[in-house]
Amino acid sequence: MSKKKPSPGAAQGGIRQAQAWLHTWCGLWFSWLLFAVFLTGTLAVFEEPITHWMTPEHHAEEQAEKAQAQAGAGSSMAQRLVWATTYMEKNHPGAGMWELWPADTEGQGRLRVYWFDEKRQYASADLDPASGRPISTKTAPTRKTFGGHHFVDFHYELHAGQIGLWIVGIAALAMLVALVSGVITHRRIFTDFFTFRPRKGQRSWLDAHNAVAVLTLPFQLMIAYTGIAISGSTFMPAGIVTYFGTGAQGTHAFLAALNEPFEPKPSGKAMAVPDLEPFVIQGAALMGQPVRAVVIHHPGDASARVGIYGWNDESGQRQRLSSTSGMVMFSAATSEVLHVRRPGEVEGGTPSLAQSVISGLHMATFGGWALKWIYFICGLAGSAMMATGAILFAVKRRHRHAGEFGAASTRVYGLIEGLNVAAIAGLAVACIGFLWANRLIPTGWGHRETWELGTFFLLWLLALTHAFVRAPATAWREQLGALAALCLLLPVLNFLTTDEHLPGYIRSGDWESAGVELFALAVGIASTGVLRSLARQQRHKAGGPSPKRRTASTGQSRTAPSDHKVSEEAAT
Repeated sequence: MSKKKPSPGAAQGGIRQAQAWLHTWCGLWFSWLLFAVFLTGTLAVFEEPITHWMTPEHHAEEQAEKAQAQAGAGSSMAQRLVWATTYMEKNHPGAGMWELWPADTEGQGRLRVYWFDEKRQYASADLDPASGRPISTKTAPTRKTFGGHHFVDFHYELHAGQIGLWIVGIAALAMLVALVSGVITHRRIFTDFFTFRPRKGQRSWLDAHNAVAVLTLPFQLMIAYTGIAISGSTFMPAGIVTYFGTGAQGTHAFLAALNEPFEPKPSGKAMAVPDLEPFVIQGAALMGQPVRAVVIHHPGDASARVGIYGWNDESGQRQRLSSTSGMVMFSAATSEVLHVRRPGEVEGGTPSLAQSVISGLHMATFGGWALKWIYFICGLAGSAMMATGAILFAVKRRHRHAGEFGAASTRVYGLIEGLNVAAIAGLAVACIGFLWANRLIPTGWGHRETWELGTFFLLWLLALTHAFVRAPATAWREQLGALAALCLLLPVLNFLTTDEHLPGYIRSGDWESAGVELFALAVGIASTGVLRSLARQQRHKAGGPSPKRRTASTGQSRTAPSDHKVSEEAAT
């Protein structure tokens, strides 16, 4: 009596086959979300340049600020502090906090003051560094936009608050599972890294997936783990709830203890704000950094404290994992040094330092521009790893599958192919469309930033609908074509709507704006190259299979030798 052949799956083939099954299905069902999180996180590395490009009205303001800073280059630190203090005493004597930014790292630059208004919100004013008079803020209407912070928000919470944060956290955990199971699955992980066979269909996708995965494996593991760890207080709140209590009151108490350990309580006794220059000189010497800000808690009260905060220069950032600057806290009444924090140190001991380092590792707050570019390249490679994995799954099962879903298997795999198109090409179209919306939506529209965000999600929804309406191959070509056109025409759109252009950015040294457009052009050129490759494949299929080669001596047919077998369990 013949035995029934067992169905393929995790139970067959031992631990490596089980891990291959886990890698495939865990990776697949989360790959679309992880690709979106990873791509937007990669773009978020350059949040500031993207925001700079998306706020062209501020470019003239920045040039004016530079001119004002040069005009006030002769004013001393002491004079700037007097001007800032005089302005605050005259205009905001009842504010619970004054924050004075007297100079840049060279001791010059703009003069800006901040305070808490009656709603405990930050407010600010710019003062002329040459005279101390307030600078008029009446400027041309500026476009309201989320800028590059849109990609930051989507990256860690999908613009959905706490629910989105939990969804991204679960996806990050699934990513760790997929990475570890992928390592166990691959017997020849380093050999696979050096193997790439172009134009081999499924083999090529497997080679590409293996190569980018091995290349950035340490980076992927680090990013996934630190992404979960920095939100540990949200995922595991028991410690905070036990010590500080539940609800908004407990959260406020925790944040106050974490961020304001030296804020005093008002005494009710009046006392004039003392001369700040001695505090600045002593603070800079104690912490070993130039002064960035002077913060006065409860100015005009006898319990007031003066905090001196330092600038993190680029060389210091490259040397320290923690991005915290130096800080010296004084008693305003007695000039006593209450606390000294050296650059790179944090309040709260080792746990807080570990949290700061983990956050710095995830957000690339150290290392300067060189590390940002490393993160950006590794992020693109990680996005490619997820994209090639999802495409490989569809390619492998396009014409044959194991019937994992019974009679519905064909429909499920069709759904997967459509999701691949929308999640990869469609998301890229939505991202570049977000930049187009920034230039096309009128500046004066109400809730303008919401319209930009709505355009992003609308384009993504249209891409999803289009991917299910059209055949997969056609959907890929059309969405990649849209991506190429939008990217290549972005500099033209920018010139037509703002009169600014790429050559002008380069001539003026505005590499932030130039970088945005140069990257858009690079993506457009790459998309065009992919389209040409797809067109060649289509022509090749239309012409039929190539004839078998025949040997000259015997005339017998001979097929090309079979590829050397590699580990395919990761694509099972």
